[in-house]
Amino acid sequence: MNKGKRYAEAVKGYDRDRLYPPVEALELVKSLAKARFDETIELATRLGVDPRRADQIVRGSLSLPAGTGRLVRVAVFAAGEQAAAARAAGADIVGTDDLVLRIEKEGFLAFDVAIATPDLMAQVGRLGRVLGPRGLMPNPKTGTVTTDIAKAVAEFKAGRVEYRTDRVGNVHVPIGKASFDRAQLVENYRSAIDELIRAKPAAAKGRYLRSVTVSSTMGPGVRIDPAKARIIDEVLAASA
Repeated sequence: MNKGKRYAEAVKGYDRDRLYPPVEALELVKSLAKARFDETIELATRLGVDPRRADQIVRGSLSLPAGTGRLVRVAVFAAGEQAAAARAAGADIVGTDDLVLRIEKEGFLAFDVAIATPDLMAQVGRLGRVLGPRGLMPNPKTGTVTTDIAKAVAEFKAGRVEYRTDRVGNVHVPIGKASFDRAQLVENYRSAIDELIRAKPAAAKGRYLRSVTVSSTMGPGVRIDPAKARIIDEVLAASA
C-alpha cells in the first residue's frame, strides 16, 4: 500500500528497528507529524492475553490528565432529573425511546460516546448490533452505564477515553494531539500505561506488555522498549 511522500520521508528520519525510551519516542512521533491538520497521537500495545477467554479481556476507561485535544460528542439515554443533569453537564444529545428509535430507524450515529442510566438499558440493548461493532454500546465496565450521569458526561467531555482488547490482544488508546507539548503527551502516556497495567487480568500469564508503539494519524509507528515503558521520571529529571 502506498503511504505517500510524507510517510516515506518520515520513515527515513529514525531507526524503525530501535526500541526507544518513552519520552524520546513521544518527542520523535511529535516531530514526525507533518500533516496539514492536528494529528492524533495514539498508543498501541500488544498484551499477553487471550481475548478469546472472557477472563482475559482487558476493557475499561481512563481520564487523560491533559485531555484528548478533540471535541467529544456525548449521547445520553436518560429521563427526568437524570436527563436534566446530563444536559446541564454538557451532553450533546439526550433522549429515551425517541433516541433509541432515531438510531434504530434512521441510523443516527453522530456521537462519540453513549452513556445510559441502568433503568434504560433494556431499551438500549436493542441497539447492540448497531452500537456494539462501533464500540459505542454503554457498558458498566467502561463507566458508561451509571446513575451518576452528570459526572460521566463531564469526564468524557474532559478527556475520558474507553479502551478494549481487539481479537488478537491489541489495545489502542488516543493520548493527545501533535500540538500538545511534551509534558502533556508524557502525562497522558503515563496515565494510559499505568491504567493498562492496573487492568491486567489475574488469568494472564507470562510477559504482559508484549509490544508498545506510539504513532500519529498519518505518521509511522515508533516502538518503545516494553521493559522500559514506565521509566519516565528519571529521564525527565535528567533532561530538565
